[in-house]
Amino acid sequence: MTLKVYNSLSNQKEEFHSAEPGKVKMYVCGVTPYNHPHIGNARPFITWDVIRRYFEHQGYSVYHVQNFTDIDDKIIAAANAEGVTWEQITSRYISAYFEVMDKLNIRRAHLYPRVSEHMPEIVAMVEKLVGKGFAYALDGDVYFSVEKFSGYGKLSGRNLDDMKAGARVDVNDRKRHPMDFALWKNAKPGEPSWNSPWGQGRPGWHIECSAMSLKYLGESFDLHGGGSDLVFPHHENEIAQSEACTGTAPFVRYWLHNGFITINEEKMSKSLGNFFLVQDILEHYPAEVLRFFILSTHYRSQLNYSDEQLSEAGRGLDRLRTALKNLGYLASAAVPQGQSSQAQALLEAASQTETDFFDAMNDDFNTALAISTLFALSKDINSYYNAVMTGKIGCDAEVLSAVQAIFRELADIIGVLAKDGAGAEQCSGQNTTDEATVGALLDIIVDIRQEARRKKDWTTADTIRDRLGEIGFVIEDSPQGARWKKREI
Repeated sequence: MTLKVYNSLSNQKEEFHSAEPGKVKMYVCGVTPYNHPHIGNARPFITWDVIRRYFEHQGYSVYHVQNFTDIDDKIIAAANAEGVTWEQITSRYISAYFEVMDKLNIRRAHLYPRVSEHMPEIVAMVEKLVGKGFAYALDGDVYFSVEKFSGYGKLSGRNLDDMKAGARVDVNDRKRHPMDFALWKNAKPGEPSWNSPWGQGRPGWHIECSAMSLKYLGESFDLHGGGSDLVFPHHENEIAQSEACTGTAPFVRYWLHNGFITINEEKMSKSLGNFFLVQDILEHYPAEVLRFFILSTHYRSQLNYSDEQLSEAGRGLDRLRTALKNLGYLASAAVPQGQSSQAQALLEAASQTETDFFDAMNDDFNTALAISTLFALSKDINSYYNAVMTGKIGCDAEVLSAVQAIFRELADIIGVLAKDGAGAEQCSGQNTTDEATVGALLDIIVDIRQEARRKKDWTTADTIRDRLGEIGFVIEDSPQGARWKKREI
């Protein structure tokens, strides 16, 4: 099945073909670092991480660029409120961004350009737009003239005449058209500023992404990602100024936008008091659970955040982890070996899961459907595990190895259950060191219970089993011995 992506520019799914065979150039709008990242930031970056992982798995060489908007009104306001420099604010919150995104197992982009480091490119682009008649200066400000660009509104589907009719009338607005947007803003007292042909100032919001993406990815590149809230005006304006400047279209071949997040079915906002920072969420839920929760809904769909939904995601992730651990246990335990029809059926199920998983991902990166295929395979794995552990069949090592490889391969695309333990904390919130300690203690307790059973001290054996059950652990007895595991809720 050929990869199809939903292109916001055409409002339909299109077959994906990169401009250069075997290579994908990808730009993602980054954060404005004036505060800690919130749940609304986590969703797009997890989404684009999986998209990048999938492209790389399919053999593409991906070049991933993601900016930091480190010059902005909110940054200036935060700096003034604290009595520090804007550089101190951005440095603090860029570090905070990397801290939580690393916990979420998000691979770092190849490049993180900052606005403050690209003033020559921004000024040069504005100069070119003025020179070509697409922009005009007014007392130190420079505006893009939307009427000069015939394609304005093609991404958002808006009509320029309708936008003009619906615009707020302001007698003090000297812009030629109400929708004209700032490329360069005249400096105000106390603000950071840079030299330009129009005097001291700083860039408008939209010009930065165009200048940086053109520098690092060229006049036309494959994929541009961002939240649905960026379609208009940010991405609409990016297209206008970029294509006007270069004369090349399309500026971007495929525009991808993730859906909004609601909190308990209400729109997330600070005014409603339902605005959650990622660092606060991670005090209650493991990072891998948050990642899994976000990917359990298609990236273009609205995602509802709630404690109940997070807990359900944790239980679902535990089911996958249990299946993977069962495979690992069979591979390491002294169980009888042997081929069987059940083993071949499991191998066929794993092969079909791989096909179904890739079909789901090829359908506009449908991670929700892809994850559902893993649940189906987990059920088959657990049935095979139970058959081996009860002595009904032997364990086929060759099949086991193949199924493990497929399961690991698919889980890695989603970015969960990593071999190195990155971002793979248990749902109890334990870190990997604590998990190893708890596991070692449970092994000792199981050995003590086994000794009690050997001595026919059933009271002690049953007490150990029951007490472990009270704290969420199950002991499985089999002809090969006993094994503990965490109970699936």
